[in-house]
Amino acid sequence: MRVLAALVLAAAATGTAAQGWPEKPVRIIATFAPGGLVDTSARAVAEPLSALLGQPVVVENRAGAGGNLGTQAVAQAAPDGYTLLLAYDGTLVINPHIYSKIPFDTLKDFAPVTKLGDATLILVAHPSVPAKDLAQFLAVAKSAAKPYPYGTSGTGNTTHLVGELLKQRAGIALEHIPYKGGGPAVTDLIGGQIPLVFTAVASAQQHVKAGRLVALGVPSAKRSSSLPDVPTFQESGIADFDVASWVGISAPAGTPRPIIERLHRDLTTVLRQPQVRERYAALGIEPVGNSPSEFTAQIRADLARWEKVVKAASIRVD
Repeated sequence: MRVLAALVLAAAATGTAAQGWPEKPVRIIATFAPGGLVDTSARAVAEPLSALLGQPVVVENRAGAGGNLGTQAVAQAAPDGYTLLLAYDGTLVINPHIYSKIPFDTLKDFAPVTKLGDATLILVAHPSVPAKDLAQFLAVAKSAAKPYPYGTSGTGNTTHLVGELLKQRAGIALEHIPYKGGGPAVTDLIGGQIPLVFTAVASAQQHVKAGRLVALGVPSAKRSSSLPDVPTFQESGIADFDVASWVGISAPAGTPRPIIERLHRDLTTVLRQPQVRERYAALGIEPVGNSPSEFTAQIRADLARWEKVVKAASIRVD
């Protein structure tokens, strides 16, 4: 009876706390430094979310260890709705496979709220590469005497793994060249120091439009609204190739369901606002706003997919 009474009291306390939420500022932990995809996608929704919640929503940057430090902080935070994670695919579904030790459990430590959006990736080439689209490039690569180098923003992130996936699926030889960020990789590509780069559409679109780079294709299921003339990998003959780098919002596991539902409702409202959609378009992000169960399903699927790619490519960062 005492155990039952304790459970009833705990449930009642949780329900009361959820009903009064939020009563103080809410933090969104961005696990990388200011200015990148994780930081800017969080800041784009923070102010309009604050207006709906009636409390300040503060973006706090906790960078380090490929996003692991900030992610761990949220995993260990109180499940009261006041500390949220700007969930990033590179950290949640790739890092568990490339680090020997990971300070969180992607599936057990978090309660997914919604995927904010997909950041469309793109394969761009220097004009000297004798190809104008992916189909032409695959033919060139298969007959090349040595592997084609491709640059990315670093080892183990989504741009690196999409290159490895293309290599595995298309049967071509590619050599990964990691940079300390997408900007330096694109700069070297424009200068002709490297022939190919996988990067976010937002990093390359101005150079493609100016003719400095050639867009070979996007690996997502649909074309980018920023570069609608660029075909997808699927259109170029690689069936079921669908990869985008995503961002979302997750809470610590155990966060009361009413808080998760309130966050989901308000975030999907925010993602429909024209100013937010315009900001995301500038960042190369396609807004989504799916359900917690749909977001959870994608996280599970991506964990399984990237595990296979990482093992086949023998990728480690420590």
